Amino acid sequence: MALRLDSPVQFLRGVGPRRAEALARLGIATVEDLLYHTPHRYIDATQVTPIAKVREGEEVTLVGYIVSKGVLPTRKGLRIFRAVLRDDSGLIECAWPGQAFLDRTIAPGQLLLVTGPVKHFHGRQVVPREFVVLADAEEAGTGDDSRRRPTTADEESLGAGMVLPVYGATEGLSHRQIRRIVLDHLDEMVAAVEDPVPAAVRSAAGLLPLRDAFLALHRPSSTAVGQGRPSSVGHRRPTSAFTAGGGGVEDGRRRLAFDELFDLQLVVARARRLSKAAAKGVRFENRRELTSALKQRLPFELTRGQKRAVREITLDMLGTERMHRLLMGDVGTGKTVVALFAMLLAVENDYQAAFMAPTELLAEQHGRTIAMLLAPLGMAPEILLGRLSSADKAAARGRIGAGSARVVVGTHALIEEPTAFHRLGLVVIDEQHRFGVEQRAALIAKGAAPDVLLLSATPIPRTLALTVYGDLDISVLTERPAGRPVVRTGVRAGADRGKAYEFIKAQCAAGRQAYVVYPIIEESEYTDLRAATTASADLARRLKPHAVGLVHGRMKPEDRDLVMRAFRDGEIAVLVATTVIEVGIDVPNAAVMLIEHPERFGLAQLHQLRGRVGRGTEESHCILVTDDRAALPRLRRFARLSDGFRIADLDLKQRGMGELAGSRQSGGVALRYANLATDGDLLVAARRGAFDLLERDPALRRPDHAPLRRRIERRYERGIELFRVG
Repeated sequence: MALRLDSPVQFLRGVGPRRAEALARLGIATVEDLLYHTPHRYIDATQVTPIAKVREGEEVTLVGYIVSKGVLPTRKGLRIFRAVLRDDSGLIECAWPGQAFLDRTIAPGQLLLVTGPVKHFHGRQVVPREFVVLADAEEAGTGDDSRRRPTTADEESLGAGMVLPVYGATEGLSHRQIRRIVLDHLDEMVAAVEDPVPAAVRSAAGLLPLRDAFLALHRPSSTAVGQGRPSSVGHRRPTSAFTAGGGGVEDGRRRLAFDELFDLQLVVARARRLSKAAAKGVRFENRRELTSALKQRLPFELTRGQKRAVREITLDMLGTERMHRLLMGDVGTGKTVVALFAMLLAVENDYQAAFMAPTELLAEQHGRTIAMLLAPLGMAPEILLGRLSSADKAAARGRIGAGSARVVVGTHALIEEPTAFHRLGLVVIDEQHRFGVEQRAALIAKGAAPDVLLLSATPIPRTLALTVYGDLDISVLTERPAGRPVVRTGVRAGADRGKAYEFIKAQCAAGRQAYVVYPIIEESEYTDLRAATTASADLARRLKPHAVGLVHGRMKPEDRDLVMRAFRDGEIAVLVATTVIEVGIDVPNAAVMLIEHPERFGLAQLHQLRGRVGRGTEESHCILVTDDRAALPRLRRFARLSDGFRIADLDLKQRGMGELAGSRQSGGVALRYANLATDGDLLVAARRGAFDLLERDPALRRPDHAPLRRRIERRYERGIELFRVG
C-alpha cells in the first residue's frame, strides 16, 4: 500500500509506539509532520580529507573509526579528552580540551565525522569544532575490528562524504536515529507529496518542485543555491538523489519559505477581498468645502508625503468599496493632519468622523491638535473620555447621537454601549496595534460600513508590512515637516554617566526637560541592570532642585497619567521611565532622552524612544549609555541614522520578524522557513501570485486548487473560514 502523508508516524518501519511518543514531543504525529521536520543545521562533509594528507594549519573534515580514547590530565588541572581516528590512509589524534565528559559518549569502533583545525602538539592533532557520531560500533558492524575501512555500503547508509543533516532531537531519540528514520522512508514520503502551487506561479518565482525541495533539504548535495537541477524521485542511494552538482539546501528552504508566504498572502488577499465586498462603502463626493478651507488655513506647508497620502485616502473614499487603509509614518511626520483631511471629507458629506486613541493622554493631545487646526474653520471636536463625569459623558453622547458632534475624539469610551452615532462615515484609529481586533470592530460597528483609516507611528520594513498588514492598503509618511530638528544622538560609556547627568542638569537649568529610560522597573539579584525605581531616587538627589518623576508599567493607569500630565505641564523636569513612554504624548519642551542599557532594546524601539524628544524647535539630544563594549558598533550605527524605516530594516536583519511583528499575528502561524530580512523577493512573488490566483478563482473552488485549500486548512485554523464564504 502506498504511503499516505496523513498516516500516523508510529506505523513507519523503525518507529513503533515508544519512538512515536518521542516524536510527538517534537510535534511530529504524521508522515507529513516528519517530512516537514527539516534539519536545523548541516555539516558539510562533501570535502573529506584523507588523514594522510592533513597539513598543519588547515581546516579539515575527516571521517574515520575510533581506535582508542582516554582522558589526559594536565599540570594546570585541565582534563583533555583524546581519541585516535583511523581511515584507510592513516591515524590522527583528536583532542577536546576541557571536555572530559566526552569519554562517556565516544567509544572505540564508532564511525566519527570531525571538523576543525589541524595543530601541532607532539605531532599532528585535530581540535574538533564539531563532531558527529555517524554510527555506533554495532551499527557500523565493526565489533572489535576498529581497523576496518568504511565500505561503499557505509557511505550509502551513513552519508560519508555528504552534506549531513542534523535534526532537532528529544529525550529518547537522537538526531542520528531521526536521520535514519527519515532517510529510510524519504523516497516513499516524497512520492506521496502533491504540489499545491500552480506550475506557472512556481516557475515565475524560479522555484523547485515541492518534491525536489524536500529532497534538497533532507538529502542535500550542497548547502549552496542553484547548484543544479534535482533529479526525479526514486533513487535509493543518497549520493545519486541529485544530478551532478545537484540542488542545495538553500534551494529547498526557499521553496518552503515561498509556500509559507504564498499561503499567508492567499489568506490576506482573501480577507482584503471580503472586507471590501462585505458591504458597499460610503461613496463620498469631493465637495472641497471644508478640506480646501483647511488647506488654505494651515499654518504650515504639507510635505510631499502628506500630499500623496491625502490623495490616496481621498481616492479611496470617493470609490464604491470601503476604505481599509493603514497610514504608517515615522515619529513626527504629521499623521494627524492627514487624518483630519479625511475626517473633513466625511463631514462635508454630512457624515460623522470618529478618532479613537489608546490612552486618555493621547486622546487629549489629538483633541488639542485638531481643535487648533479646526478653530479657523469655526469648528471644534467633541472629546469623549472615560474620566469625564457621568453628566459630561451623557451630554457628549447626546450630541454624538443627535449628529451635532461631527468630529469626535475619544478613547475606549467611544465603543461603550451607551455611545451611539447619528451617521458615522469614517473611523480613524490611532496606534491601532494597541487595540484588540474586537475593540476595533466594535467602533466600526457603530456605523453602517464606515471607511476605516488606521494610524501607526511604528515604521516597519515593507516586507513585514506586506506580511502583517497584507489585507490593508498602505500609505507611508517619511518626511518630517520643516522646522523639526534632527535629534543629535551620542553613545557614551558607563564611565561618562556622571557627565551625562550634569548635562541634563544644565539643560533643566536652562528651562528644558528630560527623559531617563531604563529597561527594567526594579533591580534583581539575577541581573546587574540599573532599574527605574532605584535610579529615580538617586537622580532626585543628583538633580536637585529639579523635580524628578517616575512612571512604569506596574503603576495604575490613572496614577501614571497624573505623572505624565505633570511632566507635560512642566511641573516635573526629569521623567524617569521604562518603555511605557515609547508611545507617549508630545512634550515640545523635552530636549534630552538618556537611555540606560540601550543594548537591551531593539533599534526600532530605541528610535521610538528617541522620538519623544525633538518635538519642539530647540536642539535636542539622545544619549545612549552602555557598559557593553560589544554593543558599541551596533549603537553607533543607530546613532548615525534618523530614518525610522531604514532603522526598522536594520532591526529586522538583526533581530528577525518575531521581535518586530508585535501583538498582531498573521493567522496565528509563525514563519518557520521564511526570513523577511532576506526573502523580500519571495514575498513580492508570493503576493503577486496569490492576488493573481484569486482573481481567477476567488474562493479556490476549482478542483485543481483543492490541495491549496487543504494546506491552508492545516496551516490556518481560522484562515480557511475565509474561503468557505462567498
